Amino acid sequence: MPKFSIFILVFVIFFSFFGAYFYSVDAYALDGGAILIPPSAEHFLGTDRLGRDILARLVEGGKVSLVIGVGSAFIASVIGLILGSMAGYFRGSVDKGFVVLVDLFLTFPTFFLLLALVSYVNASSWVLIVIISITGWMTTARLIRSESFKITSQPYIKILNIAKISRLKILFKYYAPLLAPIYFVSFTFGVGGAILAESGLSFLGLGIVAPQMSWGTILSSGKDVVEIAWWVSFFPGLMIFLVTFSLINISNYLQQLTNKKEIQ
Repeated sequence: MPKFSIFILVFVIFFSFFGAYFYSVDAYALDGGAILIPPSAEHFLGTDRLGRDILARLVEGGKVSLVIGVGSAFIASVIGLILGSMAGYFRGSVDKGFVVLVDLFLTFPTFFLLLALVSYVNASSWVLIVIISITGWMTTARLIRSESFKITSQPYIKILNIAKISRLKILFKYYAPLLAPIYFVSFTFGVGGAILAESGLSFLGLGIVAPQMSWGTILSSGKDVVEIAWWVSFFPGLMIFLVTFSLINISNYLQQLTNKKEIQ
């Protein structure tokens, strides 16, 4: 079990949602006398161009980044689960329509599709959750579809269909438990991908709008002063790295467990 990755992930979540109780510095407070101060006893992670405390801003921005990451991954995984299982179970015209829909979305590079959608709306946390989930369900859906085809070919499923058991009952009772491992693997990968997507959009100025902040916006705010104030971009980048690295390790572990069960 990737205990170290789980510890890092739990620490980051605790840091983001409960850090303000232990570090009460205002993330929005401007201080003209403390501009671009390096990490010190007064400001543990330094300050930015407006004298705002980086540590306090990481705590505040972490809430937004994690909510967007988890929310987007959850919605995208649910969409992929529903569409993929329906395509694998019903087959025929439903599967053909599914393939056309997936191919249509995959025709456009995901990040450029994100840019196109964001450019027409004012970005906020909920808007980004919807947009990132709309552009991130295809991989999960294809994996679920492939596994659903294997399940549909099993003799007991054919017997259930002959017995005219409710299709919804078959999907929820017999498909869902077998598809759950793939769903959780896709979900953990999706959280990291969604956080990176939000960070990329915010870095380009198309993500979270001030006064809201995320790790991506904090990272972006330091790109012009990176040569003289490395800490402004380094620490939010480190937080993004730690979360995605931990999630990838956990996803790999879940995938190994799934593969072992299939072999057994």
